[in-house]
Amino acid sequence: MTQRPVLVVLFDGAQSLDVTGPFEVFAGAGRAAGDPSAYRLRTASLDGGPVRTHSGLRLLPDTTLAEAVASGPPHTLVVPGGEGTRDPDPALIDWLRAHAPSAGRLVSVCTGALLLAEAGLLDGHRATTHWAICDHLARHYPEVEVDPDPIFVRDGRLSTSAGVTAGIDLALALVEEDLGRDVALTVARHLVVFLRRPGNQAQFSAQLSAQTARREPLRDLQQWITEHPEADLSVDALAARARLSPRHFARAFHAETGTPPGRYVDRVRLEHARRLLEDTSRGVEEVARASGYGTPEAMRRAFLKALGTAPAEYRRRFRTVPARPPAHRKG
Repeated sequence: MTQRPVLVVLFDGAQSLDVTGPFEVFAGAGRAAGDPSAYRLRTASLDGGPVRTHSGLRLLPDTTLAEAVASGPPHTLVVPGGEGTRDPDPALIDWLRAHAPSAGRLVSVCTGALLLAEAGLLDGHRATTHWAICDHLARHYPEVEVDPDPIFVRDGRLSTSAGVTAGIDLALALVEEDLGRDVALTVARHLVVFLRRPGNQAQFSAQLSAQTARREPLRDLQQWITEHPEADLSVDALAARARLSPRHFARAFHAETGTPPGRYVDRVRLEHARRLLEDTSRGVEEVARASGYGTPEAMRRAFLKALGTAPAEYRRRFRTVPARPPAHRKG
């Protein structure tokens, strides 16, 4: 196998999970592929000295950044995020500006995108970062095409990811590209994470997009809606389940979640349908029924309104499992 050097940049105030998440994925991929040398992993700071992450964890780099690239650029350069990206060392920005363009793949995790943007490496590219920083990134770096929704964005050799654990999703996608789906699946199972949330998946699920209701009946109802998208989720039916009048229920649900019940149901059903289209081989008609749309046409209208694409085209672009093989015909 080809050895792929992976260099992870360290600095004071880095988010420790931004470092260790992708690091564990690449390390596990070598073991899963039966070749521990598939990736040569190293960490480096400007002076090679220890750094203290935002949580207080102390990390000891393998080497200096200068020494790390002395023998050539890395296959993959990973730049983590964290509070240290708010007021970065100018020497780190200078190093990124000088050496990051030579890396085979340039990856940022979470607010690491701010370091790449400050170095001018995101200009003219589509990128994402932690949802809370997207407006800041767009406002301060207008040459960057900021997409606040996906958990990661890949634009040629440049890849950027959303908050913290999204770096694991992105690393799994890179491993799948390098070593195949089976290896990435083995790593995901070992780490007990999904393989793999597609990059287009929203940073927030329907439940996270809405506030969690304060009162237990409404909070339980939110969970029940998510688990039963195919059920009758009309206001009358949901009000009866919550033991409230329809008018009182609609007002209370909106007040406590920040979202009208109908809109919340729409988000849950769309999210459920997207997952089935991405991760299963179930037919469009079956997906429509299971997601509460009733008919493929109703689901098609919902997809076109929310995503600008039809379910069949969405599946073609974002499917993460192989298509079901055609049945053998007798005779």
